[in-house]
Amino acid sequence: MRVSAKCIEMIKHHEGVRYEPYLCPAGLWTVGVGHLIGDGKTLPPDWKRKFSTQEVDSILAADLRRFERGVLRLCPVPLSQGQFDALVSFSFNVGLGALQRSTLRMKTNRGEKESAAKEFSKWTKGGGRVLPGLVKRRKDEAILYMS
Repeated sequence: MRVSAKCIEMIKHHEGVRYEPYLCPAGLWTVGVGHLIGDGKTLPPDWKRKFSTQEVDSILAADLRRFERGVLRLCPVPLSQGQFDALVSFSFNVGLGALQRSTLRMKTNRGEKESAAKEFSKWTKGGGRVLPGLVKRRKDEAILYMS
């Protein structure tokens, strides 16, 4: 399974797209759509440039493949396109380890679709406080999951 174009646009919307390397809030070098450069601690000289839209899209596509494989491995049940897209978006944001440990995954694997969709709203905190951007993203993911 692969993510839909709708999912890619949603991820870009929520993550943002940056064409030049920048330090993310965690102090790590990042570019494109949340792509960590190397170990994030140092910016290699060949990354000190402006990236084209095609390059950013190519980096994102490669990053998404890892999350697609991870979702398929962690949720080995039949998934609708909307469920798959929402789980990939969620994992892209919080990591596959968080998905693996989540009640969202457990309920998905049990086929508890409505109950699973409600789990997205539990993942809205950053730095110990509720972030409006995460509230909106989780709402969008829950809607996508149910589509």
